[in-house]
Amino acid sequence: MKRSMAAMLTLLACTAQAADVEAGRARATAVCAACHGATGISVGDSIPNLAGQRAPYLASQLRAFKDGSRKSAVMSAIATQLSAEEIAGLAAYFSAQAGAPAGAKSEPLAALAAARVVFPDGYRERFTRYHTISFPATKQVRHYFANAVAVQAAREGRALPDGSAVIAEVYAARLDADGKPVLGNDGYFVADRLLAYSAMAREAGWGAEVPDMLRNGNWSYAAFNAERQPRSINQAECLACHKPLEASSYLFTLKELATAR
Repeated sequence: MKRSMAAMLTLLACTAQAADVEAGRARATAVCAACHGATGISVGDSIPNLAGQRAPYLASQLRAFKDGSRKSAVMSAIATQLSAEEIAGLAAYFSAQAGAPAGAKSEPLAALAAARVVFPDGYRERFTRYHTISFPATKQVRHYFANAVAVQAAREGRALPDGSAVIAEVYAARLDADGKPVLGNDGYFVADRLLAYSAMAREAGWGAEVPDMLRNGNWSYAAFNAERQPRSINQAECLACHKPLEASSYLFTLKELATAR
């Protein structure tokens, strides 16, 4: 029996919608799962659940991250890589998932759960200190160090190769009687109490299991407390934040590194 034109159009529309949802599922499982979980149940309390949210709302937020009208370094780095069709597919997929039970959490992606970077003992003797940044919002100051491999490549205008390593010391700024950070002669906040360390390094093969939309070449990221013990981090956030910096070897401070003495 011949199908009516209306029935055929309905069938085609349903098939397209299913394809969009399936494409959304694949993208969500490979990338979004790093923070929001494969089914929209996030990996941490500070990350919103997407499961069961209305599709138009999810799509509008992704478009806002993509065009910059909503600000988030992490989400903008992801959204700018998505086509309109991929945004629609993701929104449809997460909308179709059951809402998250109270207190439920997803496990982080295995490839991003454990950092490969180890603390570089003796870095103050072996690395070059090349930059300082003051952070007024948190009343902190950071001192940046890089190993010889990274320094030489930056000076020569080459992309930082495998074997490169960078570490930052994170300090609370010294405060005056009014609670304002004290400025040193160099114009930066004066370091007071050591709070933590952040580090990034790259070796051959380290990026092989990282999803394309997050991969920073072979870079891996880590954080350590003041006693140099590893701290738990979600590398997906570090990778997404640095993702737009491919032209500068995924480093925010490449310009300063290139002129390091």
